[in-house]
Amino acid sequence: MSDTETSRRNFLALTAAVPAALALGGVAAAQTSEAAPGALAAGGRAAIVTGSSRGIGAATARRLARDGFAVTVNCLVNTDLAAQVASEIEADGGRAIWLQADVADPAAVRALFDANEQAFGGVDVVVSNAGIMNTAPFAQFTDEAFDRMIATNLKGGFNVLREAARRVRDGGRVISLSSTSTLAKRATQGPYAATKAAQEAMSGSLAKEMAGRRISVNAIAPGPTNTALLDVPPQAIEQVSTMIPYGRIGEPEDIANAIAALCASDGEWINGQLVFANGGFM
Repeated sequence: MSDTETSRRNFLALTAAVPAALALGGVAAAQTSEAAPGALAAGGRAAIVTGSSRGIGAATARRLARDGFAVTVNCLVNTDLAAQVASEIEADGGRAIWLQADVADPAAVRALFDANEQAFGGVDVVVSNAGIMNTAPFAQFTDEAFDRMIATNLKGGFNVLREAARRVRDGGRVISLSSTSTLAKRATQGPYAATKAAQEAMSGSLAKEMAGRRISVNAIAPGPTNTALLDVPPQAIEQVSTMIPYGRIGEPEDIANAIAALCASDGEWINGQLVFANGGFM
């Protein structure tokens, strides 16, 4: 068989699968409101950012608010910080609410989306950011530390993506937080990196399931970033900074800006990808 004939048959096989994918998307789309092709909903755009009481999540909530989104801020324990983020957004002329919810609990995630709908009418952007980082050598890693990280990072990420698949309006965006640690494979970070690699896998699959709805689904992988998770001595930060062309580690705003770019209308064509936002680290 010639190369031309093989290519033609492969193309026909791919196109044959498209109607089924579009039909699947059409069923889901019937439960959502319509938006103009290639754009987010024109009015009343809203975003949910999990784990947004501090760090990357808080910076993302603030940035999306500046971009015109009404924002639902979420926390697990830092209720005072979540309330502060929402208050700052409103003080700057935006709209925001906050809700305490454990993403590991499916009912709590449903309640989070319900609260957003009651306040803002629907959701256009979901940023699945909530996560924890437990590190230790395999020989010393406890069951409790492992199970909690799986519950929050993996099951929690799944809970948020599942609800996003059901509720994000056509033309929206869904973004999960992965990590550059999935490539670095550093000692003591194996289980954590595994939970973050799962974000890429789930996001890639969900992107295909959203066929016909113009919803872009991506994972974003920060590198070393100045947040509470980066609990290392100053000399270690200095050493890591020499491995980044910019000569510094990332700030939460750096990651928030990258997320905002994916959420913009011009970011639609980036879909089903793992986007590294690490300043050139690695």
